[in-house]
Amino acid sequence: MKRLRLMGTLAGTVFLAACVVGPDYRRPATQIPATFRDAPPTTPQEAASFADLPWWQIFRDPVLQNLIRTALERNYDVRIASEQIAAARAQVVITHANQLPNVSGDGTYTGGKSVAAGYTTDTHLLVLTADVNYQIDLFGGLRRATEASRAQLLATEEARRTVIMTLVSDVATDYYQLLSLDLQLQIAKQTVKSQTESVRLTKLRVDHGTATQVDILQAQQVLDSANEQIPELERQVGRYEDAISLLLGNYPEATPRGLVLTDQYLAPEVPPGLTSALLERRPDIRQSEKMLMFYNAEIGVAKAALFPQLTLSGSFGPSAVFTSLMNGHPAIWTWGSSLTQSVFDAGALRAKVKVAESDQRQALLSYSQTIQKAFGEVADTLIDYRQYHELRLREERSVATLKESVRLANMRYRGGITTYLEVLDSQRSLLSEQLTLAQTRGNEYQSLVKLYKALGGGWQQ
Repeated sequence: MKRLRLMGTLAGTVFLAACVVGPDYRRPATQIPATFRDAPPTTPQEAASFADLPWWQIFRDPVLQNLIRTALERNYDVRIASEQIAAARAQVVITHANQLPNVSGDGTYTGGKSVAAGYTTDTHLLVLTADVNYQIDLFGGLRRATEASRAQLLATEEARRTVIMTLVSDVATDYYQLLSLDLQLQIAKQTVKSQTESVRLTKLRVDHGTATQVDILQAQQVLDSANEQIPELERQVGRYEDAISLLLGNYPEATPRGLVLTDQYLAPEVPPGLTSALLERRPDIRQSEKMLMFYNAEIGVAKAALFPQLTLSGSFGPSAVFTSLMNGHPAIWTWGSSLTQSVFDAGALRAKVKVAESDQRQALLSYSQTIQKAFGEVADTLIDYRQYHELRLREERSVATLKESVRLANMRYRGGITTYLEVLDSQRSLLSEQLTLAQTRGNEYQSLVKLYKALGGGWQQ
């Protein structure tokens, strides 16, 4: 009968230990658009997105690739994120350890002498014990805590991917901006060189009586305008070189260049892919969902605290008694259990459940908000890329037209048909349009980088 009662008790304990309070996680249903705004409808054959490609297939400049690799190795944000993952993994081990028995050892030794009836007795007592404490997870509070800890680890890993994605985007964006400034600086310097020659030739024409002093002053204005551009462009170049250096984990230094901006690879097509894939590709959305899983599990932890907690404890071990008259090896065995239940806490435990439920609802709203923001970023960058692409094509045609205008104006001036003012206006317009085109080229490349990031590309290793 005793054995049957013992088996019944153990069976009841196992049954209770199988209970897990709190809701099981299920991914919430999300209403997302079938297509990205301002993007053509995607067919099943076009389901792949260019954001599925790793960054080294998008950014083909070898120098830029080396810069990104260096940043991934040395950037402090990435290194901090890696340490946070290590800490989160250790926290999972700590939390899971609470589900297992805790065993500790203890040893004591005492010795002395006693004198009775003229006899002296030496006594030595050695006691070695092992203490065991084990909290039975009756209602799954410990399992929910482990579940929450693992969800937090996954969220930390996704946070690191978000840092990597942002870092790749920032390095590429700053690099293309630097190349755009290089191109603008090159245009300004070429203009200075050509206008210096133009001023010299105009002075010769004045000496021969075929031009006036006004022509010299007008030519000097274009030269001065080009010279004024150079210091500001050089200042911006230095600022962006410093920014790239810091992203690479270096002190400010010069940044190496690869291909010039006009020779950079530009994808002929940038298919965004299926909208549903965005939820799996963007690490910030996945991070938000993992935090939702964390807060969902925390509800179970809070609810389990409402129920009794059963703890088993025991102590066992040998002891040895040595005297001058005898010795022995008695054993020590103790065991027990305790059942703890809160009787009155002024509603604190139930309030903790409400807090956990509110945290879960907030996490759900944050998850939905993250998805909406992601779609907003994709829509914005799709518009930017398309507009900058079309604007760049128009400005290329405009520059070609203005170059021809400058050529004709110079011919008309040398033929005495027009004044130097026409040449001056044409040159000013050409310089302005060339600088604008260089800026637009940089904006087009930067918008491509931002679109790649918005679609969730760049964290692949």
